[in-house]
Amino acid sequence: MSVRIIELSDSASDTLKFIKAQWLFYKNDPYFVPPLLMDRKKILNKKKNPFFKHSDMQLFLAENDGKIVGRIAAITNDNHNITHNDKVGFFGFFECIDNQEVANALFDSAKKWLISKNMNVMRGPVNPSLNDECGLLVDGFNDSPLILMTYNPQYYMKLIDNYGFFKAMDLYAYILYNEKYMSEKMQRLQGIVRERYGITIRNFELKDKEGFKRDVETLKTIYNAAWEKNWGFVKFTDEEIDFMAEDLKQVADPTLAFIVEVKGKVAGFGLTIPNINECLIYNKKGRLIPGIWHLLTKKKKMTIARIIALGILPEFRNIGLDAVMYYETGKRAADIGIYKGEASWILENNEMMNRALTVTMLNKVYKTYRLYDIGL
Repeated sequence: MSVRIIELSDSASDTLKFIKAQWLFYKNDPYFVPPLLMDRKKILNKKKNPFFKHSDMQLFLAENDGKIVGRIAAITNDNHNITHNDKVGFFGFFECIDNQEVANALFDSAKKWLISKNMNVMRGPVNPSLNDECGLLVDGFNDSPLILMTYNPQYYMKLIDNYGFFKAMDLYAYILYNEKYMSEKMQRLQGIVRERYGITIRNFELKDKEGFKRDVETLKTIYNAAWEKNWGFVKFTDEEIDFMAEDLKQVADPTLAFIVEVKGKVAGFGLTIPNINECLIYNKKGRLIPGIWHLLTKKKKMTIARIIALGILPEFRNIGLDAVMYYETGKRAADIGIYKGEASWILENNEMMNRALTVTMLNKVYKTYRLYDIGL
């Protein structure tokens, strides 16, 4: 096969070509959820996405006989390398036909660009960072991804393995059922914890502008403190958290986003999002107006929510606050007719979280995502 690699510019037309290429690899795939074109444009726009104030990215397309057969992005993240004192570059937005030659050409192009930026490791996939969609699906191909989670053909594992990548870290997704984490035992335990520590819970403010700004600042403080020691963690900048919050505000249910206080002091937050992918899967071309129509007309058919984050400040851990937050999440989801959740993603080396989900709450991993490394 004659593979031609095209290095794209940052123009709107080249970016749109890169975005729309994704559809070519999922024809007749019943589990593919088309992304909203508007969202992808926003993420890849170096002028609008504050991620690119400390990072850079180069997009590539692979062609054969004038037809697009693959794509990839090479990414540098200065904040990551400052935080971890390393020289890790990244690849993301990877799509490819089932052909090793094409995959190799794409990885070679990303590799060459990252070497030119003085990186010595290539890690991915990230789209474009660990604070966004990330990881290659390696187990659990029998249904569609939830909101802000990735999906890919199974043969991508072979293409990546054959190039010489090795596993850097696995990310787990757990399936949760209300009857398990709203059991009588859990109800009794969380009730004791609430009373003992004077716990109060309030909704995240989504409507009032000043209240929203205040709660976003609270979320940022807790997130950056609670996840600080996690593998690969990089703090959100103020602009990045605002950028993300404005997007989540459009799809969040105010009852599923809450802040927890212990005796009047902010201690944690819970963020769960109804799985709008159950609506957007019908929006075949990723356009905004049909997407809104599907959201409005199919909203009541959503059956699952994604538990994106349950963050607790270090000084409030080990008092049972996690049990309160799990119970509260389950109760609030049931109140809007959702009885199933996905907790994702959780690092494979996060022993405390994995133990709580598997041993204490008897849940199981039902999907696994993988991040890969290769030396440059």
